[in-house]
Amino acid sequence: MQRVAFHNSRSAIRKQRGFSLLELMIAMFIIIILISVAVPSYQRAVQNARESVLKENLWHMRRAIDQYNGDKGKPPQTLDDLVTAKYLRERPVDPMTEKDDWNEVTEADPTNPDAEPGLTDIKSSSEGVDTEGKAYSEY
Repeated sequence: MQRVAFHNSRSAIRKQRGFSLLELMIAMFIIIILISVAVPSYQRAVQNARESVLKENLWHMRRAIDQYNGDKGKPPQTLDDLVTAKYLRERPVDPMTEKDDWNEVTEADPTNPDAEPGLTDIKSSSEGVDTEGKAYSEY
């Protein structure tokens, strides 16, 4: 008794078939849903990181202004004076504008009317607002 192998054409087709259009569409739909959830979270994380860097840069510059004023007995005239005197290594970059342009607040010393005006504060030149509605220029 010899067995004759019958080749079933349906089973051969099933072994070679790929994904159907419906399966591909479902997979793409799932990927789109995952991306639509991930992108806003990523953008929020980047924005929070920029705000943290801005706060840190402002803190360091304000600290350098105070140290310069304490050491020299007068406030610096510009931010570049802090760099020249080595209180700052370089002009920090504003992470909101991605430039090193800052709004320098120059005022006279109220305790010494004879002293020349100098740099008393530094602000961001960005016109944007944070997630709580506070302007970056008010930090």
